[in-house]
Amino acid sequence: MKLHHNPLQVVVIGLGQFGTHLAVALSRQCQVLAIDRNQEKIDQVSEQVQRAVCLDARDYTALRSVVGAEVDETVVSMGETMEASILCTLHLQKIGVRCIRAKAVNDDHATILRSVGATEIIFPERETADRRARQILHPNLLDFVPLEQDYRVVDVQAPCEFGDRPLAELQLRKRYGVFILAVKQPDRQAFVFLPGPEYVVRTADVLVMIGKEQDLLAVSKKDTVRQR
Repeated sequence: MKLHHNPLQVVVIGLGQFGTHLAVALSRQCQVLAIDRNQEKIDQVSEQVQRAVCLDARDYTALRSVVGAEVDETVVSMGETMEASILCTLHLQKIGVRCIRAKAVNDDHATILRSVGATEIIFPERETADRRARQILHPNLLDFVPLEQDYRVVDVQAPCEFGDRPLAELQLRKRYGVFILAVKQPDRQAFVFLPGPEYVVRTADVLVMIGKEQDLLAVSKKDTVRQR
């Protein structure tokens, strides 16, 4: 793939159907770096973009090794889990990338992505990759339509059985399929964003969780669930 005179540098992270078509469409008119953790996907696109790298974008150090603050655009099109796209977006914000366009599956996901640094949200199910490529090359072409799915972001008062136990021990994702985005500590007037596995939950904590409604209810049990 030859280089173009167009100096615009775009990084596309996640080579699912949408990400692959977007990277190829953009590579016809600007410099594209495609990233995915699946080597087969990298091999499939390597001859069609200027550069393709196999790495896990959830790993800050790995991502920072190939993406710098000087890039013009990044598109987060990771489809494995919502957590993956949230972490990747957070990493890009820390790196200092100015424009972060992130793919969302619903309004709640979009809200979280914006809170961690996304400057624009993409709902790919309602638009084509070619259309999005045109919007990146011509920023005045913007139009978004939300996609409704059975996901919620809720505040859950920590159940008594969670008290004084680290998140690693609770294994909430494995047991319930939910992810803790943050922890509110009303008694301390504190807020912990993306708590690590070593974080010890207290019964006074309010857990900000994302997942399917039925899974969140399973975690909350008899506690009151308040949708955000």
